[in-house]
Amino acid sequence: MKLLLVHGPNLNLLGNREPEKYGTLSSEEIVSDLKLQFSEHEINYYQSNNESALINTIQNSPLEYQGILINAGAFSHTSIALADAIRSINLPVVNIHITNIYQREIYRHSDLIGEACTGCIVGLGIAGYALALECLLEEISDRKN
Repeated sequence: MKLLLVHGPNLNLLGNREPEKYGTLSSEEIVSDLKLQFSEHEINYYQSNNESALINTIQNSPLEYQGILINAGAFSHTSIALADAIRSINLPVVNIHITNIYQREIYRHSDLIGEACTGCIVGLGIAGYALALECLLEEISDRKN
């Protein structure tokens, strides 16, 4: 199965950015770990700080992928356009937040992206990526049956 992990703004800084909140692994290390854990699947990675590039990637994803994992970063709380792009495709999408957004600043409690997704993993750190991928694979399987 071919899957896509999408990272939004500032997630290219994982491993260096506020490691007490986001951990010490880089995005590339997270992807490498997922590829090892789920070696029977092809997992591709895309990161952009640009909202329109993320929208284009999501809109084009059904041509190539069976599902998406997304951590939209700060766009999770602000981007109706990204949420609409997710709603416009017929793919399961699982949303990931490394931190518990409900224990953070009030403006982070709103999750526009999460509302558009099949499901969300929130506040489980980097381990949330593998859990999200398991959920995504189960959702894909359920849709086939």
